[in-house]
Amino acid sequence: MTKKQKPLWRCPRCGHRFVTRHLWHSCGRYRLADHFRNKDPEVRRLFNRFRSLVRACGPVTVYAQKTRITFQGRVRFAGCTPKQRWLDGGLWLTRQHSHHAIRRVERIAPKCYAHYFRIQRADEMDSAFTDLVREAYAVGQQEHLDHA
Repeated sequence: MTKKQKPLWRCPRCGHRFVTRHLWHSCGRYRLADHFRNKDPEVRRLFNRFRSLVRACGPVTVYAQKTRITFQGRVRFAGCTPKQRWLDGGLWLTRQHSHHAIRRVERIAPKCYAHYFRIQRADEMDSAFTDLVREAYAVGQQEHLDHA
């Protein structure tokens, strides 16, 4: 059974939403297009594919920040940084996984793992990677708290 969740607080300066009031953030407004300036056009296509995988999971907010692009359900669960010829990113998962696109896994806390990936070709976002995106989306919806 799901607990009733409080509405998200919205920062009056930048408009970003958070689960707690006045959570620290790098308050600013940035454009998504700025992240792709002077990048290989394939990087934008990789990002669009990644964004489609995330959006296929359900409602999501995409925020362009100064140094990255984040994906949020109730909380931020995925992010990416377009590089010159590839897409670097991360997923928040509750257990450690392996996948050929994952370059590093960092344990942040019990049942909290940051999985850092690099995507250079669209075919690297295969069904196993899509499953990881779905699992990260569930974390972003805070579904893992329902089972705690």
